[in-house]
Amino acid sequence: MTDNKAPDLVVGGRPLHERFTESLPELVGRVLAEVTARVPAYGLLPEEELAGDIHQVIEQTLRSFIALLRTRKLPTRAELGFLRESAARRAEEGIPVDVVLTAYHIGVQVMWDSLRPDARPAEIADVMTVNDLALRYLELVTPAVGAGYLDARQTAFDDDHTARHTLLSALLTGTAAEAAADQAGVRLPPCYLVLTIAVAAHPDESGPGVDPTIAARRKLRRLRAELDRQLRGPVLSALTPEGGTVLLPSPASREELTARDWTWLHRVVAELSQAAGAEITAGVVAAEPAGVAEAAAVAREVLEVAVRFGRPPGVYRLEDLLLEYQLSRPSPALDQLAAVLKPLSANEELVQTLEVFLRAGGRRAAAGELHVHPNTVDYRLRKIYELTGLDATSTRDIGLIRAALAARAATRR
Repeated sequence: MTDNKAPDLVVGGRPLHERFTESLPELVGRVLAEVTARVPAYGLLPEEELAGDIHQVIEQTLRSFIALLRTRKLPTRAELGFLRESAARRAEEGIPVDVVLTAYHIGVQVMWDSLRPDARPAEIADVMTVNDLALRYLELVTPAVGAGYLDARQTAFDDDHTARHTLLSALLTGTAAEAAADQAGVRLPPCYLVLTIAVAAHPDESGPGVDPTIAARRKLRRLRAELDRQLRGPVLSALTPEGGTVLLPSPASREELTARDWTWLHRVVAELSQAAGAEITAGVVAAEPAGVAEAAAVAREVLEVAVRFGRPPGVYRLEDLLLEYQLSRPSPALDQLAAVLKPLSANEELVQTLEVFLRAGGRRAAAGELHVHPNTVDYRLRKIYELTGLDATSTRDIGLIRAALAARAATRR
């Protein structure tokens, strides 16, 4: 019968697998020392774990590599199961995947370094074979370890996502949220900033030759990533590329919120918009956890009013839109208020001038925005006075004009 056993790989005059088996305890110690010295995350693990689980994984990995040198046969999928399970445990401990993979490369490097000084010229071919086997071994082990790690992380992510979604649903439906918060590992804050947001399209969504669905998903991914970066904690959200609901936890109660808190929120939304590459308009209401459901409904209405009345992108509270909000409600006086400006209905240029003049705060600023001479603004304001009897430069009439413009916008949409 023919003997199919591969010839021994010899370094320093001895079969390499015998050398490594004999010095295995020393090699395990060297690998452990190198890993903890070169990878800080491993150095922070408890001594019990280093001497137990980590030591065992290193020893098993080295034995697997020694078997490869002896038989020239790569580990089977079943034999890689141990390494997958080890990677899953590292994932549960929160050790980054790049750190986990680096440890395997360090192990092979230690073994390689231990054989090089003893290599003889006649053994160069065997040394090159060892190098080839080491690369093939890492080529097989790396994806197996990565898969084990990512499977565990995905399971943890799915569990966290489900628990947080359950908590978000409880808050938005007004049901008891304490149990859902415990399940999600989240402590309910004194207050949530409840946002309903509208996200405009990114330019790529209408770009030639670009799949709009992919562009929209990329926008949403950037938006979510920026949310996580800004809050550095559990953010409850239900978002699509067009917008949705976000609950931002606040350490202060609703009554304790200050201008500083609202300034912070404006900055956060501005940076979300920048990250998404799209304009964002948001309605926001502060509420204790038990009041989130009602707050979300009001925030949605505030957003709708801001959009309906052509407000620029940004963050809006109810107090920012009190007049527009009230005028968006059905009222017998609404049509009559809008009729104040009916004489201008045939000349939208006059209406635009009126809107810009009030917003800009003066004739020169309005002229600059309208790209006309200040005298043209004066002429148009006089024409408006002749047609309506309202003087946009008089404090007596400004309040009525603003209300009439809002009523006109509400009845025309």
